[in-house]
Amino acid sequence: MKTLFVLRHAKSSWDDSSLADYDRPLNDRGKTAAPFMGRIMAERDLVPAVIYSSPAVRARETAFLAKKAGKLDAEIRFEERIYEASPQTLKQVVAGIDDEFRSAMIVGHNPGMEGFIRLLTGKLESMPTAALAIIDLDIARWEDVGSEQGMLRQIIRPKDESKKTARGG
Repeated sequence: MKTLFVLRHAKSSWDDSSLADYDRPLNDRGKTAAPFMGRIMAERDLVPAVIYSSPAVRARETAFLAKKAGKLDAEIRFEERIYEASPQTLKQVVAGIDDEFRSAMIVGHNPGMEGFIRLLTGKLESMPTAALAIIDLDIARWEDVGSEQGMLRQIIRPKDESKKTARGG
């Protein structure tokens, strides 16, 4: 059994129109949401053994902020293929993860992330910025990852979680 965490990057800034898409940083909301999600991961013992992130600025910042706030003891590895990846490309990235890791997280972008979740689980789910999907895969080796073999355990969306926190639940 392997566990895959799929984290969409947090909200990015469009303030500087001279920046290439790849170079856009997080905006203030994103800088709050990414560590918020890291703390939720730690509180719920959703701890990846390794993190693969798109090297785009907003994804890198999301990975670092979530890791730091959640005190996650996982190495962050940057994978160029995650930027603007199709679901099939994301599947190839996951298939290449070392089998020593029982769990892994990928940090990337839509629409690839939603498509990847659908590819793995058969479920169409909304992945707003900073949303986290937890997928259980009944495989012994990452290279065996395949279509519709994953079980979607949960999707955690920052907006929903902040409402629960505000209500005290």
